[in-house]
Amino acid sequence: MLGATLGIDQYVTRLQDELKRVDHAEMQAWADLIYEAWQHEKFVYILGNGGSGTTATHMSEDLGKSSLKPEHLKDESKKRLKVLSLTDNLGWILAVGNDVGYDQIFVQQLMNYGTKDDLVIAISGSGNSPNVLAAVDWANRHGLKTFGLTGYNGGKLRGMQQAGLHVPLDDMGMVESIHLCLFHWVLNDVYARINHEGRHRKS
Repeated sequence: MLGATLGIDQYVTRLQDELKRVDHAEMQAWADLIYEAWQHEKFVYILGNGGSGTTATHMSEDLGKSSLKPEHLKDESKKRLKVLSLTDNLGWILAVGNDVGYDQIFVQQLMNYGTKDDLVIAISGSGNSPNVLAAVDWANRHGLKTFGLTGYNGGKLRGMQQAGLHVPLDDMGMVESIHLCLFHWVLNDVYARINHEGRHRKS
């Protein structure tokens, strides 16, 4: 844990350095895939364990609500981004985990929901979570698009995913923080494209 050995100034400097190392093309690809899902009315499924699981919840909430202008939230005619965090159906997760196996908690949901060209965003700091890998494997074999968010050396996920964003750092807390921090740029970019604002304003 970097915070156990680094003082505040050193920690913040290290965080800044790690953010500078992020591949901007990977960030853009992440935003592009979400925007394309909105364009083609495909679902976006987000999943992960632990801190990454709560990040999946956060991303799903933000994409569902904050991809629209506030004044459009009650407008039934506006096209919505179809997004669902697979970490949030507690009853289903507990039933599958107990009756089938914890490695099946995400893939079993995808089997019910997922269709060709939907997008799966898989978050795993280590890249080796069995339940995440099972979901990505199924998605790849059934024509869904897969995007991984990884840390450390990327693990097995980095080799399985079709695209992804990698944070090459051996510290789970900072990896998770960077994933969420960069997501907010992705969210804002998707919002701007959907609503023709900022850099994406129509002339």
